[in-house]
Amino acid sequence: MLSTKRLLSIFVVFVLVVSACGGDETSDEGAASTTITVYSGRSEDLIRPILDAFTAETGIEVEARFGDSAELALLIQTEGDSSPADIFISQSPGALGLLAGEGRLATLDKGLTSMVGDGFSASDGTWIGITGRIRVVVYNADLVDVADLPNSILDVTDPAYAGRIAVAPSNGSFQDFVTAMRNELGDDATLAWLEGMARNGSPNYPKNSAIVEAVGRGEVEMGLVNHYYNLRALEADPSVASVNHFLPADDLGALVIVTGGAVLRSSDTPAVAHQLLEWMLSEATQASFAAETQEYPLRNGVAGPDGVPSLDGLAVDTIDYSLLGNGLTGTIELIRASGIEQ
Repeated sequence: MLSTKRLLSIFVVFVLVVSACGGDETSDEGAASTTITVYSGRSEDLIRPILDAFTAETGIEVEARFGDSAELALLIQTEGDSSPADIFISQSPGALGLLAGEGRLATLDKGLTSMVGDGFSASDGTWIGITGRIRVVVYNADLVDVADLPNSILDVTDPAYAGRIAVAPSNGSFQDFVTAMRNELGDDATLAWLEGMARNGSPNYPKNSAIVEAVGRGEVEMGLVNHYYNLRALEADPSVASVNHFLPADDLGALVIVTGGAVLRSSDTPAVAHQLLEWMLSEATQASFAAETQEYPLRNGVAGPDGVPSLDGLAVDTIDYSLLGNGLTGTIELIRASGIEQ
């Protein structure tokens, strides 16, 4: 069953659609007969209402396939120029960078990429950020004194944190973070950091939500996650003991990882695909994302969720997200070689 908040955000989108259209049919005579296909690494319950609202305004039907971002990227690789996908929406930039590196993504219009701030789109214009999330240290306030929290992500390998900080080595966001570390510090320093975490016996979990739940239960004291998971946990149960610790803005541990969208170079309807991405970056849709997911909307001028620091001043432009996909395979190999996976 949809939550009251989700129903409200969907209602807001549809009200704004009707208001913008004035109740008239779209002026594009060919739009009603147009169908585009989206491959989405974001969940259906989040993306489908947005796609339905787009259809309500434009008359353009949207077929969608939902799944894991990396698996969908591999599927597009396999399908090649015969892929039915017009748009690929990825949970994280690694899968987008992988396809961009193979020349499978079209270059987006500058009018579209200018809708987001510097650092939130690929440097080559092949994809654009839609929402963002910050890496944080979530901790149990009943078990951890604020004075004992790390001041940098590089501090967490200290023996004082042995067995206390959980990780999700197989998770895409953790892998994107490690790739960013490789880009900033090099492979040797990154491997040393991973090995330090391995020596500390960092508890392993399959995903961010599992880490937040474990921290809330007191099963583990701290964990490396994306910020919105704990915001959702607190929304479900305000008494939970887990708290987000935001590292300094200039620290690599405060990396902002984006969910992005791209148009496939093989698309037969690139103009319509651009139109859908522009719709997803509209103020109404971005506000709906922020309300529903607790993530940062990336369109310029749209406010982020409550309880998180502003993106202004964060060192997001120090990371070239285009490099994440190019290094994804090497990152996975580095993680496995380090022994951090239990």
